[in-house]
Amino acid sequence: MNTKKILVTLAFTAIYFIWGTTYLANLFGLQGMKPFILSTLRYAAAAIILLVWCFVRKLSLPKGSQLKVLVISGLLMLVGGAGFVVIGEQYISSGHAAVIIATEPLLFLLIDKKSWKSNFSNKWMLAGLLLGFTGIFMFSRFSASAGTTADTMESIKGTALVLLSSIFWVSGTLYARRYQVSHGSGVIDAAVQHLAAAIACCVIAFSLGEWNSFSPSEIPAAAWGALAFLVVMGSLVAFIAFSWLVKIKPPAIVSTHTYVNPVVAIVIGSLIAKEQIAPMQIAALVMVLAGVVTTAMKKTSAI
Repeated sequence: MNTKKILVTLAFTAIYFIWGTTYLANLFGLQGMKPFILSTLRYAAAAIILLVWCFVRKLSLPKGSQLKVLVISGLLMLVGGAGFVVIGEQYISSGHAAVIIATEPLLFLLIDKKSWKSNFSNKWMLAGLLLGFTGIFMFSRFSASAGTTADTMESIKGTALVLLSSIFWVSGTLYARRYQVSHGSGVIDAAVQHLAAAIACCVIAFSLGEWNSFSPSEIPAAAWGALAFLVVMGSLVAFIAFSWLVKIKPPAIVSTHTYVNPVVAIVIGSLIAKEQIAPMQIAALVMVLAGVVTTAMKKTSAI
């Protein structure tokens, strides 16, 4: 196995398993911080570390159209994508959020205009889309079935927010693919994207009044630990791995991390946070993954 294959394997391992644990880290972070403050601190810390690395290695920052694409994709993926996941997890469990994110490969098929003609003339693609989104509806419905009307509304709200985050993430990923890397460093790309996201999240946090109640001394150790995990493992390791992979592999293939993330999130959430999952929710998860696999298998056989 050559070096590139080893790096590809490690990168896929990172986005498969590390991102499956970040959903629970978000929940612990929310115990002491508001959503956009948590995102601001995460992205700012990651941006500073990455920019220092770029300075030490004497790497030049992109300019002009390249810089524009990185800023816009960073806002879409990190503020709209990962940011809305944090907001949504105020209302639903980490496992629930991960199951919704599992629809990303389906959203790539819906949002990527280049593949519309082949996708929507293919009955297997349509069946996979229908199966996947029906599974999301069922998972959300069963999550709130044993609760009150307020619980049902919170489940719907959280589901909608995380589904919206997936749309932002997919849109940002597809937009970023227009950026042809000339300097050959994914670290620089990630640095610019995180810096843009940190500034945007900070401004949003101010506009929402989140900083008014921010008191570092009152934040529990678990929340600080979760923030550190999100910075190091979520942003510095997994995000850079994802950004590199999406440049050398088709987006729908890279997004197969969503097959594994929900399982990891549900297992970790059950073991550490004692999150409960009903048998019917497991059935709904299987339906979502079956929908994704149906479309992926059909695409593979058509190549």
